[in-house]
Amino acid sequence: MELPSRKTVEDLADELRLGIPAEDLDVYHAAASGLLGSWTVVDELYEREVAPKAPVRAWAEPTDNELGAWYVTTDLSEATDGPLSGRSVAIKDNIAVAGVPMMNGSDTVRGFVPSVDATVVTRLLQAGATIAGKSVCEDLCFSGASHTSKTGPVRNPWDRDRTTGGSSSGSAALIASGVVDLAVGGDQGGSIRIPASFCGVVGFKPTFGLVPYTGAFPIEQTLDHLGPIAPTVADAAAMLTVIAGADGKDPRQPATAAGTDYVAALQNLDGGLRIGVVVEGFDQINSDPAVNAVVRSAIEKLTAAGHRAEEVSIPWHKHGAALWDVISVEGATWQMVQGNAYGMNWKGAYDPAQMAFYGGQWRRDPSAFSETVKLVALGGSYALRNGYGAGYAKARNLESVLAAAYDTALDTYDVLVMPTLPITASLIPPSDAPVDEVLGRALEMVSNTAPLDVTGHPACTIPAGLSDGLPVGLMVMGKRFHDAQVLRAAHAFEQTLGTLTAPNYKKKVTA
Repeated sequence: MELPSRKTVEDLADELRLGIPAEDLDVYHAAASGLLGSWTVVDELYEREVAPKAPVRAWAEPTDNELGAWYVTTDLSEATDGPLSGRSVAIKDNIAVAGVPMMNGSDTVRGFVPSVDATVVTRLLQAGATIAGKSVCEDLCFSGASHTSKTGPVRNPWDRDRTTGGSSSGSAALIASGVVDLAVGGDQGGSIRIPASFCGVVGFKPTFGLVPYTGAFPIEQTLDHLGPIAPTVADAAAMLTVIAGADGKDPRQPATAAGTDYVAALQNLDGGLRIGVVVEGFDQINSDPAVNAVVRSAIEKLTAAGHRAEEVSIPWHKHGAALWDVISVEGATWQMVQGNAYGMNWKGAYDPAQMAFYGGQWRRDPSAFSETVKLVALGGSYALRNGYGAGYAKARNLESVLAAAYDTALDTYDVLVMPTLPITASLIPPSDAPVDEVLGRALEMVSNTAPLDVTGHPACTIPAGLSDGLPVGLMVMGKRFHDAQVLRAAHAFEQTLGTLTAPNYKKKVTA
């Protein structure tokens, strides 16, 4: 780091309104220069002791990419056997694969190449999986629809004029079109469950902290989740078995966070399940009656199969989206924008190269942010400047009330269910769409999914059926760290409801 001149110190003191007398500036300049010498020492020590060197790995621009779902393709494998041997996996492009470009859907990250694999990538490779490539995600992952990535829209395999959902848009499209066996997604407001629901596949958001987020581009540390997108619940359980458990590097995880054999746990169902049908999940502002009817019909099939379902009211569910708005907007402004994704004040593994690259790149041209991130930066900056973070603190403290509302119902029922999304996949806005359409399409579907990112409850979306030829999802949720129970229930429900196959389903990539 270049040391500051006396004039730089003087100008900075004036900008910060520190009230330093002119006669004291020489003292402060000398003291600041001495202090900042430690940055040089740390730079040298870091390079000598711990700086990672990116491996040389082959990657390619996608050649068969009709859905716009691939960012780059690879053929990476390490182990010849393991629980995922022979399985091809797509990695959401907010997750680091060392030596392979990472864009996170955004011009503010374009050109960055990570030097270290994310923990989930390491675990997948060790389990015998083949990394088939990086799947497109939405711009900095802040969109529930698939039109914000700077590589272009990701198209739904069921209707190429419609959104796949976001932000794990490419991952869901590749699963639904049969190109890969498994995919990793990320979820801060529903970004695993939204595209999985719109594309008619399975998406599982684990309990907050069960799967390490280490090596993934953060949005807001209290909301960040990684998890599987897969053709079936059993496939999702197989991936979760591999990627779950503490890695000692992620403060989101309790030190005791441990996975289990989630595939074996699928078989441990003894008798029918007690299902709480959350009435508020059917009564969002934009709830489509046709979507509700598909989910109601699915629940009737489950009761006919021997499960016991009854309605339960959780009024706090409809407050969850407001809590999420405050936490995600203020939190992402503080961490993802001002804090260059990683922020500060936590122990764990940082990526200083990514922080420097992205922090410098967005500041050179903030207009490169997507419309959704611009909205976050505007709303969050205003709130922080006028409320000083008190709004965030209030919303975060209300989490316990929201969580308790779900847990009280879950004391009576094995799982809770509701429509994953209030609507089916909407049309992709044209490239010249007005900004109100771009923003509206990006955020219109999160009312049922986002509250569970606030509380961290595990939730799985499975196909409930079709509405006018488009998939509808049924969301199954349970108590925190009862992930096996949620998967067990979702698997049982899947046996009754079946799976969906998109038109023009392709043969998968073989490892």
